[in-house]
Amino acid sequence: MAPLVHIYPTDTVAVALRPLKAGETLTLEGRQLLVAEDIPQGHKIALADMPEGSQVMKYGVAIGHTTQDVHPGQWVHTHNMRTNLSGEVDYTYDPKPCTLSPRESETFMGYRRADGRAATRNEIWIIPTVGCVNEVAHALADSCQDLVQGSIDGIHYFPHPFGCSQTGADHEQTKKLLVALSRHPNAAGVLFLSLGCENCTHRQILDELGDFDHERVRFLTCQDVADELAEGRKIVSELCGLAAQAKREPVSTSELVLGMKCGGSDGLSGITANPVIGRVSDILVSEGGTTVLTEVPEMFGAESFLLGRASSRKVFDDACAMLNGFKDYFLNHHEVVYDNPSPGNKAGGITTLEDKSCGCVQKGGTAPIAAVVPYAGAATTKGLNLLCAPGNDMVSTTALTAAGCHMILFSTGRGTPFGAPAPTLKVFTNTALSQRKPNWMDFNAGVVADGKQTIDEAAEDLWDLVKRVASGELTSAERRNSRDISIWKDGVVL
Repeated sequence: MAPLVHIYPTDTVAVALRPLKAGETLTLEGRQLLVAEDIPQGHKIALADMPEGSQVMKYGVAIGHTTQDVHPGQWVHTHNMRTNLSGEVDYTYDPKPCTLSPRESETFMGYRRADGRAATRNEIWIIPTVGCVNEVAHALADSCQDLVQGSIDGIHYFPHPFGCSQTGADHEQTKKLLVALSRHPNAAGVLFLSLGCENCTHRQILDELGDFDHERVRFLTCQDVADELAEGRKIVSELCGLAAQAKREPVSTSELVLGMKCGGSDGLSGITANPVIGRVSDILVSEGGTTVLTEVPEMFGAESFLLGRASSRKVFDDACAMLNGFKDYFLNHHEVVYDNPSPGNKAGGITTLEDKSCGCVQKGGTAPIAAVVPYAGAATTKGLNLLCAPGNDMVSTTALTAAGCHMILFSTGRGTPFGAPAPTLKVFTNTALSQRKPNWMDFNAGVVADGKQTIDEAAEDLWDLVKRVASGELTSAERRNSRDISIWKDGVVL
């Protein structure tokens, strides 16, 4: 196992693949480097003299500047470097054509919905339109578990605190998000559970739905019935009777929609798990499928990896508007755009938002960017899509589910147990975490840092796992019944 990785030839730092001890002499690219101080795994070590104010180069781009003189062998982190980020940026359209070699599509064992869409799960979803009925949704889901039969994969409910006392854009986002979730192909049947006096009314949900399958989507207003659990059970029983008829059949991988997310990142995220996920994204796109990258604030500082790959001027303009719109969102709330990484990210070796972002966008692989999708919108364009959503783990994975992702590849270097409504497959960045928290893990990309596999080899193994999960193999989060949603909120509460 090599002690360091030098990501790009012009980088002025390398990343420690194991803890380094002061006094060690390392050999990197034919030259010796004396380690000046203890440096944790995933953290940066200086390769060159960098006087105060020098640009710190990693991934081939500046990830910040030094705040004091730094010498070869020293630890480069929050104590001696800072971000370069501020506010909006005037981006220049400079297309860099990129293509992927076509790859013959494969198959997985999925479900075929009445509208022709493919699904990877066959579930019944109970969606509260307001937080006041979360307890009813919980009780109903629990009391109906005996109705699971045949090919039904489960009955689940998704509590949230909204649907009332919201105004303007917040109210619209809640309504659009809940309806978008109800359209997910993994939901063979949906019950919208209302209270009866909330702002997010039955009529508004119907208007947002437009044309819909009245057998698949049902409604219950708790204030209108004497026993909401008894009435709810009748509806869930009918939905289960319909869903149980579905059977898995061979489906082309070109119909898969795969979301990509990272959380609890560390200094190895951009070196192991995220590039491996990026290769999987390229594999799926090359087979005619769809992938979705989100976490807009974690694109700040890494725009050079993305914008040149826009498939058209319109897509470029849409991406720029999304990025600068998000920066305005921060500034309008009197927050700086670089208030990131988290304490856990920093402990894992990530120093600035640019550092985090450059690792984050590795999940997008090398495919052209086909489209930009608004929050609560659907990813309907084949290829790599950018989705407008925050970096928050639960908010962004909910948005990925609402966009129609059949599955979410979630990389983590610190570990996290939660799952979204869509199967959430945890990809660990380092082997130490996989040994410490195996019950949270689905795939260990730490084998790349260990020198046991190349990124391409690990990606092929992860792709095989993706096809198995799409065919019904449970993720670690599903085995623990961890399925949560969170809705993006911006405005006041009445």
